Amino acid sequence: MSDLLVETRGKVVCVTLNRAPVNALTIALYAQIADVFEEIGKRTDVHCAVFGASGAKAFCAGLDLNEFMAAKVEDDEARAAVVRRTFAAIRHCAIPVIAAVNGPALGAGCVLTSVCDIRVASPNATFGLPEINVGRCGGTAHMGRHVPQGLLRRMFFTGQPIGAEEARQAGFVDRIVPLTELAGEAMALAEIIAAKSPLGLRMGKEALNRVEFMPVEEGYALEQSFSTRLLHTEDAREATRAAIEKRQPVFKGR
Repeated sequence: MSDLLVETRGKVVCVTLNRAPVNALTIALYAQIADVFEEIGKRTDVHCAVFGASGAKAFCAGLDLNEFMAAKVEDDEARAAVVRRTFAAIRHCAIPVIAAVNGPALGAGCVLTSVCDIRVASPNATFGLPEINVGRCGGTAHMGRHVPQGLLRRMFFTGQPIGAEEARQAGFVDRIVPLTELAGEAMALAEIIAAKSPLGLRMGKEALNRVEFMPVEEGYALEQSFSTRLLHTEDAREATRAAIEKRQPVFKGR
């Protein structure tokens, strides 16, 4: 059985980690995740993605320590490049990505959730950067986009995870729902998003990523340029007509 499952449900694509018992990441699985999200970005039939995990033990416990211990020093940079590519493939995926976090997301697993656009979690979810416990660094560049520096440094220096509620209070998790409702809640949110203008979603995602670290004025100017481009599309005119006619728009993606 594949370590990564991909299923299309209408305009939503569901990507599921499926490597029992804790969805630990091998380099092969990293590469597979990158391939899948890069391919999703090229598709025109899906407009939102849900990234989840099978099993009840964990969302992802991080990298596979057995593989890490067996790795050769001369392979370190090539392996690191695969990891960077994986996180970039999710963060820069052309469509919004929702993380459905069922349980612990640790180390690289925590970073996987951080490069998604929105996080929905069960009460069982925890988020941690335990790399210091195994003599490593990592993850803070991505997590630092979402949580205050004090919290980030506590997570890193202690290696101790935070719970779903603390993550929600920090603004990292959008909402917490019972585990039995997690998949349905993430899918419902994805369907709301996927019903929006495909061009608006893709250009909006690109704009959000690009303006994140820009000075405010420069970022707003870029955002305006995206809005102006959208204004002259067929989908924008259809959205306006639908609002006037009090009906749901029918988007063509052009």
